[in-house]
Amino acid sequence: MGSSILLGLLIIAIGAFCQSSCYVPINKIKGWSWESYWIVQGVFAWLVLPFLGLLLAVPSGHSVGELFANANSFNVWMTILFGVLWGVGGLTFGLSMRYLGVALGQSIALGTCAGLGTIMGPVLLNMFFPEMKALESLTFSVILGVVVCLVGIAVIGIAGGMKSASLSEEEKKAAVKDFNFPKGLAIALLAGFMSGCFNVGLEFGKGINFPETADMFKTLPATFLVTLGGFVTNAVYCFWQNTKNKTWGDYAKKEVWGNNLLFCLLAGALWYSQFFGLSLGRSFFVPGSAMDTLAFCILMALNVTFSNVWGIILKEWKGCSTKTIAVLVCGLVILVFSTFLPQFIG
Repeated sequence: MGSSILLGLLIIAIGAFCQSSCYVPINKIKGWSWESYWIVQGVFAWLVLPFLGLLLAVPSGHSVGELFANANSFNVWMTILFGVLWGVGGLTFGLSMRYLGVALGQSIALGTCAGLGTIMGPVLLNMFFPEMKALESLTFSVILGVVVCLVGIAVIGIAGGMKSASLSEEEKKAAVKDFNFPKGLAIALLAGFMSGCFNVGLEFGKGINFPETADMFKTLPATFLVTLGGFVTNAVYCFWQNTKNKTWGDYAKKEVWGNNLLFCLLAGALWYSQFFGLSLGRSFFVPGSAMDTLAFCILMALNVTFSNVWGIILKEWKGCSTKTIAVLVCGLVILVFSTFLPQFIG
């Protein structure tokens, strides 16, 4: 395996570690309901930081307005549309954490997202632009990598089922306050399906850049458009929840604004790091190669791996049998293996 590929994987892994850590600062937020802190951290995660990232893709002498004025308008709106759909996944993703915990919730949601996101992009591109021959990117090694990734997710899901069956209700609530495996599983699968739209949006928007833009920044304009669409979905839902739950007063609590703004910023920065890292990391892969096509899947697999590390640190697996932990570790090993598999088989 070439050093450039290892460097690309390392950069993606750093982004994945940051993303899997983004729920830690959220626990430091005080006095706000879920809908209030979710949309405030979203301002940073889906608007401010992606826009700053976008600016890196605008060479000197050019402007953001020029970038989008010269882009194919159909591709721009399709990128935003799939961002809106991804926003639904983002909402349900948060709920899956609530009912399953950080480790299990992210494992199932992101695993589903990894497989579907990788496959859906080329398939939908082929429907709209058959001349691009996008399906040719779904080679045997890519499909095998996705399958192995999904096997790893399934094994982790089995560990989750074993955890659910072995613990008493009191032990489940101690680890995850609102633990509900059947409900959480259904929400996590929906979250994974809709979250896969993120990669589809990236595929539609990958040509939105200047010829002079450095390779490592070329997907950042598309990332901004996807997160912009996702912000709209989340804002509509969160403001509706503010109205429904009468929580608009959260924003008037001056005594917690300093603390909450800091941790929302930190959470947003950690979350955005995954896609900033994905853009940088992909620049070290050969365009159109199996590693390049599977980059999104690799990111999701690493997100799952690191989220389970946090799950162990946060004692979400406390009280589980050695057998359950062994199954969990087996699933994680399979996931990590899936990230290197395409390079082994070419």
